[in-house]
Amino acid sequence: MSETQTETEAGTSVAYGSEPEGFIEPVSMEDDPTELFVGDHGVLDADVRRVLVQLLRRRFVTAERNPRQWRTLLDHQAVIESRLHDLFVRLVVDHDRGIAYKRQVRSEELDVPVLLKDDSYSRAETLVLVHLRTVFQRERGAGERSARVDADELEQTVLTYFDVASGDASARREIRRAVDRLAREGLIEEESEDRFRITPLVEIVLSVEKLAELKEWLRDRVGLDTPAPGGSGGSTSENDEAESGEETEQ
Repeated sequence: MSETQTETEAGTSVAYGSEPEGFIEPVSMEDDPTELFVGDHGVLDADVRRVLVQLLRRRFVTAERNPRQWRTLLDHQAVIESRLHDLFVRLVVDHDRGIAYKRQVRSEELDVPVLLKDDSYSRAETLVLVHLRTVFQRERGAGERSARVDADELEQTVLTYFDVASGDASARREIRRAVDRLAREGLIEEESEDRFRITPLVEIVLSVEKLAELKEWLRDRVGLDTPAPGGSGGSTSENDEAESGEETEQ
């Protein structure tokens, strides 16, 4: 036996100074894929995964409220779109407004399982939304960069569309709940006590065409207890909104 070989217990020899046959060549630490958790088979970086989760969980990702996620989204838009397409979901990126949202894919030729649920606004939420959109449109038309509304003004305006018999206190509570929901979704932001800034998201949720339709319904004032066009007080489902220039996510 040569000096460069030694006998193993099994009787085979292994040569020093050469790669042992049948073994995997070691991978450098730099080239070794990093697992984010035990058993992780994902290929996306942690930041990209977080943006993908946010798109699935939330209604919008905005440049204003989520600047870091917005930049990650733009840098990795192709791969994020690919992951959403695997779920029959489209990604919509509005660069002008700095808003990204998703749309449910619908097809008559393909059997598409629906992932995104329809979620209609209530009557009070629709009425609040109509007023917000009207104020936003008016202020932008006047050249203002932003639009604001007082809680008392908002409440008083929306109350005019409620049936008095339903009870004033009950209606006010319903309106406050509607305002809370729209605030959570980012359509309004409280700048000071009972004063809200209306965000550009209101343009996405309620298109000009839908606004005109709802205003016509309000002008007619027929059957105030009957849901507004599009659902229970006005549909804001993920699919319906996106198809008319609007989108929400629940």
